[in-house]
Amino acid sequence: MRMMKKLLAGAAVCCGVAVFVLGGASAAMAAKMNLKAGHVLAEGHSYHLSWQKVAEIVKAKTNGDITIDVFANSTIGNERDLIEGMQLGTVDLAVVSTGPMSNFSPAFLVLDLPYIFPTYEAAYKVLDGPIGQGMLDSLSQNKLKGFCYWENGFRNVTAKKPTPNPEDVKGLKIRTMEAKVHMATFNNLGAVATPMAMGEVYTALQQGAIDAQENPIANIYQAKFHEVNPYVTMTRHFYAPSPVLMSQAVWEKLTPEQQKILSDAIIECRTFARDEIKRGEKEYSEAMKKEGVTIVEDVDLAKWREAVQPTYDQFEKEIGADLIKQVQDAQK
Repeated sequence: MRMMKKLLAGAAVCCGVAVFVLGGASAAMAAKMNLKAGHVLAEGHSYHLSWQKVAEIVKAKTNGDITIDVFANSTIGNERDLIEGMQLGTVDLAVVSTGPMSNFSPAFLVLDLPYIFPTYEAAYKVLDGPIGQGMLDSLSQNKLKGFCYWENGFRNVTAKKPTPNPEDVKGLKIRTMEAKVHMATFNNLGAVATPMAMGEVYTALQQGAIDAQENPIANIYQAKFHEVNPYVTMTRHFYAPSPVLMSQAVWEKLTPEQQKILSDAIIECRTFARDEIKRGEKEYSEAMKKEGVTIVEDVDLAKWREAVQPTYDQFEKEIGADLIKQVQDAQK
């Protein structure tokens, strides 16, 4: 009887060890993941190149436990689809514009204001500081994890004529993002803001459904808008920060070590992403000039800033005068 008890006890210990080992193996397997990262721009864009670098770093540092597949050109959805997919846990990672972000956190509207950032450096002081991080942290209540901001550069107007003065866009049917501050800005200038998916813009310009559009230089060149809008005027009216986001549900499936590796990689690639945009702005501008495009650099920016003041007045209450002032003061 005593021998039987010993045998049973031994069996119980063996079972316990087996359960522990199998449980540990199961946890390790659960932590091995393939993640999907999406964006809406071309494969040659900084977004794509930056995600590829993140994927390389993460794969190396996790010994292949975490791999990231990158999907360009809205393959897995437009920006709203990507954000909603992350909330549902069907999309893992994405880099997006701030345009749709105000639907989830109104504070993001301040980043869409025209001429809120006069230079790249001024933008970085805000985005990489407490204000920018606070906006990203606020997304946790919307089931999103925010890491940092990459960028898409300054937006400029393309048309069939130069537009160096704000009155030059009056009456033009101009494609904008579906972002209410962007749309209001051009409507207030007397243009007809026309939100439209990127994939539809070239044909709309070609067929005359719209007269003009506005985008950063990289987007203009890679989407070939300059072929049908041969004047690119460097209005630099909106700076385009790009929040890098993840599904909170998917984030919580990672081990603390994996979370740190992924977060560090995304933040490490922030400098690369920004440098790539600046490099592309110079390279693509020169390429367009060689193709016969007129790059209009003599722009009265002071006049433009004055002309967009009604947009500040229109959104001051919704955004908050205090937040606008905090963003402006943080740049000093």
